[in-house]
Amino acid sequence: MRADHADTTAPATAVPVPGHVPGYACGAVLGYLFDLIAGDPRRAHPVAAFGRFAAAAERLLWRDHRGAGALHTGVCAGGAVAAAAALSRAARRSPAARTALAAAATWTVVGGSSLAREARAIAAALEAGDLAAARARLPHLCGRDPQALDADGIARAVVESVAENTSDAVVGALVWGAACGVPGLAGFRAVNTLDAMVGHRSPRHRRFGWAAARLDDLAGLPGARLTALLAVLAGPDPRGALRAWRADAGRHPSPNAGVVEAAFAGALGVRLGGTLSYGGRVEHRPQLNAAGRPVRVADIERAVRLSRRVGALALAACAAAGALRERKRTVRRGKR
Repeated sequence: MRADHADTTAPATAVPVPGHVPGYACGAVLGYLFDLIAGDPRRAHPVAAFGRFAAAAERLLWRDHRGAGALHTGVCAGGAVAAAAALSRAARRSPAARTALAAAATWTVVGGSSLAREARAIAAALEAGDLAAARARLPHLCGRDPQALDADGIARAVVESVAENTSDAVVGALVWGAACGVPGLAGFRAVNTLDAMVGHRSPRHRRFGWAAARLDDLAGLPGARLTALLAVLAGPDPRGALRAWRADAGRHPSPNAGVVEAAFAGALGVRLGGTLSYGGRVEHRPQLNAAGRPVRVADIERAVRLSRRVGALALAACAAAGALRERKRTVRRGKR
């Protein structure tokens, strides 16, 4: 059929979807690339500003009660989502503005480059035999007690942190961005930051931090499962990753960290878990992929490369899902 004889029965207000520019999806890709090239923003980092706001709110709202912690979580996370939603509404009519906002938000909340940089710095110190330097650097990556760890223990802690933070710092944010746009990115990072600040089981935060910890578990659930699935697909041993995921993930005390750590352990053929120390508190965790060999320093680089592959696959999947979400929203608006 010739174009000038095409069906003209569609409503005059319909938006021409083939010409639609997927602003969020393009922005997510750009933001991810910015993170790869430049790492985290150097100055005025919005996550640091959020942390200061959350700390001030804690000083005002703290009570040794779950209700007070729930209020703190609602004020902080809800405020972040509301601010991001307001910015999204302001940028709604301009594809360029939508793309720029999504790029800035993705760059802000995705931390894959920082994760790789810190892991590789610790590996370099261990390879040079500088255990003191590795111990000094470890708190930049995780909350373990570094003085209680030898070189192999530090290497294992780094591999476990790379696995967990691939979900927390990369994939989880991309998933929520694909589902909810910039407010999803902001909300996920806000909840994750609150969990790091108050979600641990210290005497001060045992009850106050309960809401933040539980909300973080819920928010992290889809990203953790996607991370594990992509580790199976992208890892050097897919069968081992799937086997360890199915057999050992449920034995970990965290419903999300266990999934990704088990999948990474199986994919890399190493054994994770066991005894560790946080803030002077010793925990004896079950081993993940017990048939694997102990972690070696060289496995840190292998874990970083797997993390990079998982992040790239997650970006492709989530950008496509975000573009589809935008397309459907544009069609709905055009039919009004």
